[in-house]
Amino acid sequence: MAKAMRPGILDERGIKFLGYAGKVSAQMPLFYNPAMQINRDMAVLLLKAWGEEELQVCDPLAGTGIRSLRFLKECAKQIRRVDANDVAPSFMASMKWNIKRNGVASSRISISSQEASVFLLQSSGYDYIEIDPFGSPNPFLDAAIRRLSRRGMLAVTATDTAALAGTYPAVCKRKYWADPLHQVWMHEVGVRILIRKVQLIASQYDRGLRPVLSYADQHYVRVFFRSQKGKSSADEVLALHGAWRGAGPMWLGDLWDESILRKMRVPNDWTDAARLIEVLHGEASVPIVGFHDIHDLASRHRQASLPRMDVMFARLKSKGYRAARTHFSGVGIRTDADEDVFIRLMQ
Repeated sequence: MAKAMRPGILDERGIKFLGYAGKVSAQMPLFYNPAMQINRDMAVLLLKAWGEEELQVCDPLAGTGIRSLRFLKECAKQIRRVDANDVAPSFMASMKWNIKRNGVASSRISISSQEASVFLLQSSGYDYIEIDPFGSPNPFLDAAIRRLSRRGMLAVTATDTAALAGTYPAVCKRKYWADPLHQVWMHEVGVRILIRKVQLIASQYDRGLRPVLSYADQHYVRVFFRSQKGKSSADEVLALHGAWRGAGPMWLGDLWDESILRKMRVPNDWTDAARLIEVLHGEASVPIVGFHDIHDLASRHRQASLPRMDVMFARLKSKGYRAARTHFSGVGIRTDADEDVFIRLMQ
């Protein structure tokens, strides 16, 4: 029999922890994906910008535990305690090592090893809950929403982007109760479909969950929601569901809260997070569903010569339109100019 793998000591943002580097697999215990560091960076920045303190935080799918450790180290003023949980058999032993290695006070963290939904439902509730699974977040949404505090925050990651972005429309229909769009807008549509699914589950419990920060990056989509308790809040959210370009139903409201984005202070060496937040801040100033992709429009209208992005921004603004780059496309512009106007300005 092959010798069992032993976890190595890894490092993220100066924090040492046990985990397995290499090819990421759902079967790997304590797997660590360095590509998801920006996912954790954004969570840290958002918690610090939120402005709340004495938070009770839950990380029910903790994996290596690096997110919980970073919360405690980097958000010490905001967080009172983190409850970290993972069903992996090796989680408890490795997390005890992590806690000791990083000098975390036992009063600030508790650890357990249960199925995530069971763990959540046995708790008394949290101000911030992190749902970051391997694949779809669907199995954990109901329990997380039921244990979210009255004005708490829920962070949701989905890595099954092939369904949300329209590669497998039947899967999207079955899992997210919506028709996706496999075109240039597919990632934004996928984010909006995910938002609606979370909001529908929350509405059953008279909660309105509004996104304050949403984005798509690499192989996943990510949304942070702020909870508003009450039937009227739930109804207001549901009123903003609808179809767009034949896809949906989906969330048609804002994807970002500008006031939160303005407060997110990025360390100088966090270049990826800084670039993303800069683009999102611009997008939030143009609260429009969708964007215009220059290459897509040129192809559809058989235009061989393409204007530079800076030229298009100048033309749009000279006509009084708002315009910003979008992180959903490298050649996309989010603007309140309709497609006919945009095409004329391209020509």
